Amino acid sequence: MTERVAIIGLGATRFTEHFNKSYADLVEDATFQALKMANMEVKDIEAAWLGTCYAYEYGTEGNAGTSLAESIGLYGIPISRVSNYCTTGLDAIRNAVYSIQAGAFKRVLVVGAEKMRDVPPRDSLVATHAHNGHPLYAKGRTAPGMFGIMANRYFEKFGNLKKEMAMVSVKNHFHGSLNPRAHFRAEVTLEQVMKAPMVADPVGLLDCTPTSDGAAAVVITTESEAKAMGVDYVVISGIGVAVTSGYFTAQYDPNWDFLGFQSTKIAAQAAYKQAGITDPFKQIDVAEVHDCFTITEIINYEDLGFCELGKGGALLHEGITTLGGSLPVNLSGGLQSCGHPIGASGVRMVVDVAEQLLEKSGPRQVDNARVGLTHALGGPGSVAGVSILERVN
Repeated sequence: MTERVAIIGLGATRFTEHFNKSYADLVEDATFQALKMANMEVKDIEAAWLGTCYAYEYGTEGNAGTSLAESIGLYGIPISRVSNYCTTGLDAIRNAVYSIQAGAFKRVLVVGAEKMRDVPPRDSLVATHAHNGHPLYAKGRTAPGMFGIMANRYFEKFGNLKKEMAMVSVKNHFHGSLNPRAHFRAEVTLEQVMKAPMVADPVGLLDCTPTSDGAAAVVITTESEAKAMGVDYVVISGIGVAVTSGYFTAQYDPNWDFLGFQSTKIAAQAAYKQAGITDPFKQIDVAEVHDCFTITEIINYEDLGFCELGKGGALLHEGITTLGGSLPVNLSGGLQSCGHPIGASGVRMVVDVAEQLLEKSGPRQVDNARVGLTHALGGPGSVAGVSILERVN
């Protein structure tokens, strides 16, 4: 189980409102991009994983491996569907990585997909949460509300960071303006973010992530196989996932101070240990992190060890996490600009970081990026995943 794992194929659709494409169309588009890069055909794949978080929520597909099989004609092999809140796509990759490290397969496919725009907002997550969730806890509890509580707690401890939250939005929309796959491709100003309509104080409209459709795919093999094939590749040197609370009971954990996410810290430490990362701020060159709300990105900086607790805002003022900074974060535009088709986001992050390491990111390219990180956070911080990718030449 010491063989390193290599990503040799990358593919992703644009994340946007795909009213003219089906779930299967998106899966097909992303998959065949990845297979083309890997110089493979469907018949070369030995096993596959499909990441879709909410099957039947928005359509009729994504509930099992059959949704991947039917989309691309991939039959006669094991295909598993993974669902783990917003960590779904990254967890699907984790399962694929372990299957290769265990020697069960050599060439595997991972696809993350979610089609969320075919139903109106009031018929989607909010309605499901209220009608099918806990009879008490699910009434009135929304994602903006939960992260608004965290923002207010952070403000109480470290001072008002509403401006710094707005700076995250400005930064990520700027990066998104350079990314042809982003849902939102327009820059925003600090004033626009600060004056945007309030959603859940202090979280405003431009502090939130859009709802989107999209798919992303990766082809994974052993490093020795990648070398023999003579294709470009990056290695996954570390990957970790941690579940640290229940979905409805998280906010009642007496040990949670609402200043960070234990799931992120544990997942990061697992990935760092595998990859030999001892100083993430110095060793990581580029990162994609879960910015579902702008306050989350600031908290992520601290949970991932990029800075000390309470110092996340300083990274923004110093330009460290912006294109051209020493540790640029969310050069894709993040969830703020790309949107968040839940099952696809974790795979899309890996695609974006791998492209950075392979110098395929165009105007968003980081000079000589050799080590990259991806981070996904699910539920009210109940589950998180972290991966470390490395360039090999």
